[in-house]
Amino acid sequence: MNNMEKEKKIHNSFADSVIFLDHPLLKHKISILRDRRTGTNEFRTIVSEIAMLMGYEALRDLPLEQIEVETPVEACLTPMISGKKLAVVPILRAGLGMVEGILSLVPSAKVGHVGLYRDEITHEPHEYYCKLPPNIDERLILVVDPMLATGGSAVDAVRLIRQRGGERIRFLSILAAPEGVARFTSAYPDVPLYIGQLDRCLNENAYICPGLGDAGDRIFGTK
Repeated sequence: MNNMEKEKKIHNSFADSVIFLDHPLLKHKISILRDRRTGTNEFRTIVSEIAMLMGYEALRDLPLEQIEVETPVEACLTPMISGKKLAVVPILRAGLGMVEGILSLVPSAKVGHVGLYRDEITHEPHEYYCKLPPNIDERLILVVDPMLATGGSAVDAVRLIRQRGGERIRFLSILAAPEGVARFTSAYPDVPLYIGQLDRCLNENAYICPGLGDAGDRIFGTK
């Protein structure tokens, strides 16, 4: 069994709510992120570019409505996105690096924030901030975080959003560990989970292997 067949078998072992993205450009950009020589500015730029590619896939089923516009030639009916605009909710702090990529697709999207920090001993998340856009119950919500490691922060973020009325949620993560995917899908089998790359495992410090290091440190130059 070659590597591609092994990867496909692993992917098939997860729930239908998990969407593994396989665009060549996405894979190429993730490989650049992995390289320890990639500097802060380039890393930050590529995270944003990857977020845009992932957002394009995650939003491909947005509802449309026909509106009338006047072109330079004549009037016509043409499709526009219908309903309330999007909400983008990054998990602080690394998730901030993905926001601009989503906003480049949908500039009118509202932005909320969920703040969670990880206990260095238990590796479990703790909430310190949650601020969401108005009418969150009427919006499609993209929760973004570059890394899905243990899955604790992802599960807690969705819980906080749902407690405040948000229901239509999709989660976008550039890299994920099998342990995190299993935990998230067990907690929220109804929430679509978009993943750029599934890595091998977590190490004893709950870091994704082979991973790319601490995404927040590399985005903000604090490593």
